[in-house]
Amino acid sequence: MMTRRILGLGAFGTITAALGLPRLFGHSSAAAAAKTYEVTYTDAEWRRRLTPEQYRILRNHGTERAGMSALNGEKREGTYACAGCDQALFRSETKFESGTGWPSFFRPIDGAIGTAQDNVLFMTRTEVHCARCGGHLGHVFDDGPQPTGLRYCMNGAAMTFRPAAAV
Repeated sequence: MMTRRILGLGAFGTITAALGLPRLFGHSSAAAAAKTYEVTYTDAEWRRRLTPEQYRILRNHGTERAGMSALNGEKREGTYACAGCDQALFRSETKFESGTGWPSFFRPIDGAIGTAQDNVLFMTRTEVHCARCGGHLGHVFDDGPQPTGLRYCMNGAAMTFRPAAAV
């Protein structure tokens, strides 16, 4: 009985991998892997530079649990940057409380991000990645506040916060 279960799980894993179904569960997309970025490292170098959670999100398109990021409550003036390459991504004045449990912004810094179509879990969404290193940041939705009407729903673990210099 146990052997049949193990064989069944192995067959399921082989079939899902062959069909490309692991992407359903947050694995890397071909779109991000196909592009060349200004900042690149080997997989081993990324693993050394990032925490396990940052690596899972930035390099494997993972998602942190809602409400877990310390950046949700960050209210100071400053800049949110990519945890992978330190590229400035969002200014604090574009951050808003979306009620989703993830840091949300209505506008990125010009040229800081890239987007790609994401078809995970039988949905089509727009993935947001760092324009400099290709790290997965989150997704953008069209239910945000004015003036853009956009909600950049970001993984806090994919970013760092740099407070504005005190005057």
